Amino acid sequence: MAGRFTLDFLKTESSAGLAPAVAAAVALILANSPLAGNYFRFLAEPIPVRIGDFAQTASVETWIKDGLMALFFLIVGLEIKFEVLRGELSSVRRLATPILAAAGGMIAPAMVYLAFNAGSGGAPHGWPVGCATDIAFALAALTLAAPRLPASLRLFLLTLAIADDFGAVALIAALFTHHLDWGALAGAGVILLALAALSRVRRGPLLLYAVGFVLVWGFCLKSGVSTSVAGVACALTVPVGARRPGGESMLTLFMEALHPWVAYGVLPLFAFAAAGFAFKGLDAATLFSPVTLGVAFALLVGKPLGVFGVAAGAALLRLGRRPAGATWLELFGVAQLTGVGFTMSLYLAALAFETPLVETQARVGVFAGSLASIAVGAGVLAIAGRRREAAGGDADS
Repeated sequence: MAGRFTLDFLKTESSAGLAPAVAAAVALILANSPLAGNYFRFLAEPIPVRIGDFAQTASVETWIKDGLMALFFLIVGLEIKFEVLRGELSSVRRLATPILAAAGGMIAPAMVYLAFNAGSGGAPHGWPVGCATDIAFALAALTLAAPRLPASLRLFLLTLAIADDFGAVALIAALFTHHLDWGALAGAGVILLALAALSRVRRGPLLLYAVGFVLVWGFCLKSGVSTSVAGVACALTVPVGARRPGGESMLTLFMEALHPWVAYGVLPLFAFAAAGFAFKGLDAATLFSPVTLGVAFALLVGKPLGVFGVAAGAALLRLGRRPAGATWLELFGVAQLTGVGFTMSLYLAALAFETPLVETQARVGVFAGSLASIAVGAGVLAIAGRRREAAGGDADS
């Protein structure tokens, strides 16, 4: 089951990486066309939402970020739980290298970003923006650039990205939670306990899970806690054991049912809302601001050096091992692709920066760093592929 699902996930995730890219391109075109006013007015359009006693009015852009993206983080939580219990993260030997590399891939970009933003005029609180990896986009780039790579490298990238997502959620909870409403937080806790109890009921009604997820989301939104945390917390209550007819677990059922909607619906919508900015107002001060340069170089330089450096160190110190059948150059090429932050980095930028100008600077940095990481990573993997062919398909030492 674990192996089959992982392969299906890789196939879906790789193809889904193009959807948010197309949505982002459309957003950029609209934001710099005669329809720019309509595009920005649509994102700012207020929409009231009422569920029972809960009532809140927010813009389209805010509902996409705080509403629909909760489904994305629900999927992230389900994937983390699945991999820990049944998949790649369940093996200590396979786990060590990507987990350590993920840690390096968060620390090094933060240091690079702070190097640009520690002084006057910088925005040091934005350091998490360069720590994220967009797994869908990175896997799509990997599949297009090097389709004949050993499967171990794709699994390495997937495992690292899952650990990276877990770290990103932890950062969101720790850094971007303000003005807590403890009553609402207690309400979310009660519903989570009820969901945990429901998970012990064989073949529990799916509708109750859906209602529970919505209630936890609403309580978290009211409490001041990021709804991304609500998504992950709900995922951890879903049972992994066989609960449905035919032996299928609730966890895999939810993953298979929700993943296409998130990959082809939620993420493209978020990219459409978050990626659009006008080139007209960009000047040298914006393009070369500490935030823009910090984010771009955190993704392009910090991310791959952190991932590759720690992975290589772990292998040399026998704390982990290099992905089976992979060369060091191939591993570096894959590490370079972890610098594709895109949707995850844009999400963190929206949380970290409240000033439109500074958020635009971060967006420019995300695009520049992500595109450059794809170009460099694809180039390295192309060279590595030619070397592999010349060597008859054997990995080097």
